Amino acid sequence: MNWLSARRAEISRPCPTSKSTVSALVNTPAIRRWLFPAALALAVLGVDQMSKRWAVATLGSDPRDRVIALIGDWFNLVYTRNTGIAFGLFQSLSGLFTITAILITIGAVYAYAVYLPNHSAWVQTAMGLIGGGAVGNILDRLRFGYVIDFISIGWWPVFNLADSAVTIGVTMLAGYLIFIGDEPAPAPLPPPRDDRLLSDLLSRDLE
Repeated sequence: MNWLSARRAEISRPCPTSKSTVSALVNTPAIRRWLFPAALALAVLGVDQMSKRWAVATLGSDPRDRVIALIGDWFNLVYTRNTGIAFGLFQSLSGLFTITAILITIGAVYAYAVYLPNHSAWVQTAMGLIGGGAVGNILDRLRFGYVIDFISIGWWPVFNLADSAVTIGVTMLAGYLIFIGDEPAPAPLPPPRDDRLLSDLLSRDLE
């Protein structure tokens, strides 16, 4: 009878390790090094694609069909199609740059996993910006054969938010490597201890 009551209590009791296991998994350094950059990259990708959709809907589907002046002639919004690389350079080489962009993105992910100090939140942020921006422009090339640009500032070539994210990310990464370098990774945290499970096991041994 005592065994049956104990068995019923064991079945009705919620699993003591469910929340702690998920928390431990998320807080694992290897997971954290990928979770934040991936989430940031998805956010950058989403904002980039929405901004390009807005640009086409608002500025017209024909290049330079409409210009929205924000600050005189210095800061404008104008829809253009870029078949070159970032900021409208090297036009008419869309196929080549699509393959090149994919290879560079894969290489960046590999470098982040193997060579870069990926324990640093600064580096993680930089890689999230680079990855999200790169994928945003790659999607444009695969879908349309060109990249949608719509931000015009002064004499600078027309660009988009993905270009800005990549530029900021590369600048952050370069600054970190130049001024900080490869600092040692922090010591890994000990695995979380579930005292309730330990007490349960000890009580069974004593019965």
